[in-house]
Amino acid sequence: MKSKQITTEDKFNNKWGFVISCIGSSVGMANIWLFPYRAGEFGGAAFLIPYIIFVVLIGFTGVIGEMAFGRAMQSGPLGAFKKAYEMKGSKLGTFIGLIPVIGSLGIAIGYSVIIGWILKFLMDSITGEIVSKEDPAIVFSELSRDFGSIPWHLLGLFLVLLCMSFGVARGIEKVNRIMMPAFFVLFLFLAVRVAFLDGSAPGYSYLFKPDWSEMANPRTWVYAMGQAFFSLSLAGSGTVVYGSYLKSDVDIVSSAKYVSFFDTLAALLAGLVIIPAVFSFGMEPNSGPGLLFITIPGVIRAIPFGRIFAIIFFLAVLFAGITSLMNLLESPVEALQKRLGWSRRLSIAFVGIVTAAVGIFVEGGLLSAWMDSISIYVIPLGALLAGITMFWVCGDKFARNAAQLGRVHTIGKWFKPMTKYVFCGVAVLVYILGIFFGGIG
Repeated sequence: MKSKQITTEDKFNNKWGFVISCIGSSVGMANIWLFPYRAGEFGGAAFLIPYIIFVVLIGFTGVIGEMAFGRAMQSGPLGAFKKAYEMKGSKLGTFIGLIPVIGSLGIAIGYSVIIGWILKFLMDSITGEIVSKEDPAIVFSELSRDFGSIPWHLLGLFLVLLCMSFGVARGIEKVNRIMMPAFFVLFLFLAVRVAFLDGSAPGYSYLFKPDWSEMANPRTWVYAMGQAFFSLSLAGSGTVVYGSYLKSDVDIVSSAKYVSFFDTLAALLAGLVIIPAVFSFGMEPNSGPGLLFITIPGVIRAIPFGRIFAIIFFLAVLFAGITSLMNLLESPVEALQKRLGWSRRLSIAFVGIVTAAVGIFVEGGLLSAWMDSISIYVIPLGALLAGITMFWVCGDKFARNAAQLGRVHTIGKWFKPMTKYVFCGVAVLVYILGIFFGGIG
């Protein structure tokens, strides 16, 4: 039986389906459990200013570049890098293209474990146990111990793979069209409720009261750069593969603008929900899983109708997690389809088995080290290689024409210096400083 490969029909239906899917890929744990903490740690509004500067800079260079790279090559990273280097008579592209694919799969392996944790807390919210019986700290301790969440881990992964099995337009795009608007609506509802909590005012000060001295602190700029870079999902993988499913009449520059805006809005919205709620109950803001699975459930237990708010919160977080994990897994799935000619469902099954098997192994006390290693050494390297390949190897004319396709207005003279020099320079800094600081995003 002949394998069914990706066809020209298996693309996003239109610009908004593509934009919403890219927003879904970028809105994830970095927005929810890291951004609010970073903002407060580095001077509130004093952190927001460099963060927004880097979001604009990276959104109008790196995001555009990865979208255009995928569409121009009509392939995900493995095929895109191969074609780019073949244009220069080199066979290095296949090897280089493996790096972002491996990075995407590596992060997906760890992310699938976290999706399992979210599912468990959502189920406990639905049953009411998280607000009436169980201590969230004990539940999370049991989940995060060695091999403590295998059933939930596998269930979460299965749900994501099931959504992906319906294809690009009927699977990825449709799921994002439902989950991303729902995420914003649910978090907006929670933000309004939190604003009425007694004692929430210090939380807003923590987030938005500027400590201008922090702007003179180089670490503020380093971590703002890292937060923007990782939050926008630059890795030379997921955005490239989504770009390959994009029709030629879509304006990529405009699309990148919307993705950057809504990703930033998601981070701010998460901050408006989480930090004031934490301050309202006299708890210390922290980053990482502890914020999501211990501190926030502790807050929710003390709120009237806490069970309802717990369901809303973890459902919204689950939506963000699922849409991000779909993007991460799509890169290796697409590579198998294009490289080996496998059917989509066979590719998904194979990637799912690998993700599950390695994920169970990683559950044995290796999750934190695994995620740190991939996010520090592999993910930013993939983004850097994509930038170098698109803006240097393919050349100025190719890059400009790829980004201009589908756009009515001519891209300005800013494009070459900002992409070829500034973005690639930022990518080098992110990679080097990430290693130096042990992670900056």
